[in-house]
Amino acid sequence: QVQLVESGGGLVQAGGSLTLSCARSGNIFSINYMGWYRQAPGKQRELVASFTSGGRITYGDFVKGRFTISRDNAKNMVYLQMNSLNPEDTAVYYCNIASRLGNDYWGQGTQVTVSS
Repeated sequence: QVQLVESGGGLVQAGGSLTLSCARSGNIFSINYMGWYRQAPGKQRELVASFTSGGRITYGDFVKGRFTISRDNAKNMVYLQMNSLNPEDTAVYYCNIASRLGNDYWGQGTQVTVSS
């Protein structure tokens, strides 16, 4: 059974940094997508950053060079380094992994709160 567990969220002051981690347990055959999404209260879930199997990296327009997605395949980990955080970044951040077979996995989310 596949599980994704996010960690690293918390309360940080504006201008600060956080690194989110997503740990995967269980095997996923033919992963073709890994990403981070976020959802703020009253808003739709939106893409923060993603990898595709072809090596393409995509960031949400709001990132503006502040965040970096990375992965460690040997450790089954995906990371999101977030710098220059502002209160608008406050949200629950979710890890997502999908496979070519159509399987789509989500973590339970980690709360990021940025105070002004």
